[in-house]
Amino acid sequence: MPYVDGFVAAVPDERKDAYIAYAKAVWPLFREFGASAAWECWGDDVPDGELTSFALAVKAEPGETVVFSWTIWPDKATRDAGWGRMMEDPRMAELGEMPFDGKRMIYGGFQPILRMGESLAG
Repeated sequence: MPYVDGFVAAVPDERKDAYIAYAKAVWPLFREFGASAAWECWGDDVPDGELTSFALAVKAEPGETVVFSWTIWPDKATRDAGWGRMMEDPRMAELGEMPFDGKRMIYGGFQPILRMGESLAG
């Protein structure tokens, strides 16, 4: 059963190109350690909320855009092992700092319970 890691972060607008470059640079490691697909989505229609919203969840500031991202793994065991190996791999440190404030990122692992329509993971 596939396993999905998802995260939401606030990225400074002027760091969009740096974010894309970082995502492209880290993808080969994810793939090497077992991920089958990754999606990076730049917020386009992300309404502000009064009680809850993506922007509130990551404490987005003026001049920041919410990014919604997910990675597909074949299963949770592959994901757990892959993350463990990535965190120990010196190539991760060579990538430098993430182009956003990781302290405001929200993330988690998810077990799919229903899939409908075409696969977007290709």
